[in-house]
Amino acid sequence: MPCFDNPAYSNSFDVFIRGEEIISGAQRVHVPEFLEQRAAACGIDVKIISTYIDSFRYGAPPHGGFGAGGLERIVMLFCGLNNIRKTSLFPRDPLRIAP
Repeated sequence: MPCFDNPAYSNSFDVFIRGEEIISGAQRVHVPEFLEQRAAACGIDVKIISTYIDSFRYGAPPHGGFGAGGLERIVMLFCGLNNIRKTSLFPRDPLRIAP
């Protein structure tokens, strides 16, 4: 969702460790008219996604979400390790049958 104060910015965030994104989040777009504008600007036929856009006409409140990378990935980046297998007590691969 664009920032209300400055549309050049979005209501979102990213967290990086050593140049790698580990967490990101954003406020989702919930205004049907804005969705139609953005779809048209990106060359998407609004008729194709009209069912999706119409679902927001029935009262979608402002909402958002975030996603975080796995703990082993975060530990690998935090410690500056070169292989995620070094951060797992029981690393898996196709040849491993049991811990």
